[in-house]
Amino acid sequence: MTVKEISQKCGLTLVVSGDTQREISGVYCCDLLSVVMSKGFENCAWVTIMNNLNSVAVSSLIDMSCIVLADDVVPDEMLVTKATQQGINILLSKQPIFETALCIN
Repeated sequence: MTVKEISQKCGLTLVVSGDTQREISGVYCCDLLSVVMSKGFENCAWVTIMNNLNSVAVSSLIDMSCIVLADDVVPDEMLVTKATQQGINILLSKQPIFETALCIN
């Protein structure tokens, strides 16, 4: 499925729109950036509560399809600005991480 399809299916709010036609090959859930850098994978949907600028850097480094901020976390302005500049899809979920990941998967 694509980022756009997952957004519609799971009721996610698209905050930053990069390539919404990008395919998602799986889901990765983690809130520790060093672990995400070593175990995250290309084209995944990263479900997290990490609301900071480094999340965009990690997502870009690994070439993830999108970042999904779960548990009603609202991205800060710097995160939105950097994600917009780099074309990283950012979506919001009101659900906890586990339920969000289940819906995407």
